[in-house]
Order: sequence, then structure tokens, then C-alpha cells
Amino acid sequence: MRLKSRFSKFSLECGTDEAGRGCLAGPVTAAAVILPPTFQNLILNDSKLLSKNKRNQLKPIIEKDAISFAYQHVFPDEIDAINILNASLLAMHKSIEGLKSTPEFIIVDGNRFNPYKDIPFETIVKGDSKYVSIAAASVLAKTYRDAYMEIIHEEFPMYNWKQNKGYPTKEHREAIKKFGVTKYHRKSFRLLPEQLQLEL
Repeated sequence: MRLKSRFSKFSLECGTDEAGRGCLAGPVTAAAVILPPTFQNLILNDSKLLSKNKRNQLKPIIEKDAISFAYQHVFPDEIDAINILNASLLAMHKSIEGLKSTPEFIIVDGNRFNPYKDIPFETIVKGDSKYVSIAAASVLAKTYRDAYMEIIHEEFPMYNWKQNKGYPTKEHREAIKKFGVTKYHRKSFRLLPEQLQLEL
């Protein structure tokens, strides 16, 4: 199914999405993208449906063709302070703030968003598989977050973040059990099923 280019009648329509909400470690990362109305790409889709190679192939295309794009990390200490939903919304706001062009309309993946300034917006469930700008934002959020996880993997290779990207895999949880938590772990998350046995 072809992705739609626009939800609104505005030419500066921005799509925004986040990556890493369900992770035990690392930031939640959001991106915001304004694409020209003529933008088309047959590979582009929700980043979760694309291989790593395809995401990496799309990233420079999106960045070259976008009218404007930005991304933003919100880190574990802030996630723990304000909760993951608020941290995701904050990351989206910060990425929209980073755009060189002010959007006239915002479309958001999912069903939750806090108004940004006085710009009209619409939340769209599974928006990343329906609209090109949200799909593009999902690709940028995912590729920038993955790149960050690969960097911090070098510091703590025992958690294998370059592979699991901080998600709650069996291997990641075994490593938490064995080595404890790092500064990159989200202390407000249930890091182990038997949380009581974990010394924070």
C-alpha cells in the first residue's frame, strides 16, 4: 500500500515519531520531518517493517530531500523523572523545535500528544505505516537511536546493546542479573521480572 503524502491541506506538514519507548536502557529518541509534497519513495515504510540496511539506505535520502528534519534524545534520568510517556512527548516537542522551518500542521504517530505552541495537530494510530512524513520520522528516530546504542555498547559490551539496542531480550536481562545496572539503564522500569532481587 502506498503511503499518503499529506493529512492536511498545509504544505509545511510535519510528521513526528519516536523509537525506544519499550527499552530498558538508553534514550527515547524522536524525529520530526517536513517533506516536500512531491516526495515519493517505494521502499519507505514504518521503520519496524524495514531491515537495518533499508533504514540506513533511506536515512540520507530523507535528509537530502526533506525541507527540514531534526531528532532529539531524552535520556534515562529524565525518563525516570517524568515517565516514559512524557519523555516520548518531550522528545517529539524538542525535535519539532529543532526544525529550521516552523510547521503549519503536525501529524503524530500514535494516540497521544501534547499541543506544541498553537500549531494544529492530529494523532494517527499506526501513522508510520500510513503517511510518508511519519514513516520518515520513524526511520530517522530509529537510525539515530541505534547509532547511539552502538556507541554506548563499547562502554558496556556485556549487555550487547549493539544487537538488542536496549530492548528487554532474555540476554539483556541475564546481563542485568549478572552485572547489575548502569547509568544508561532506566531505573523506573521493571528491569527484571523478579525486581525485588535487584539492588539499585
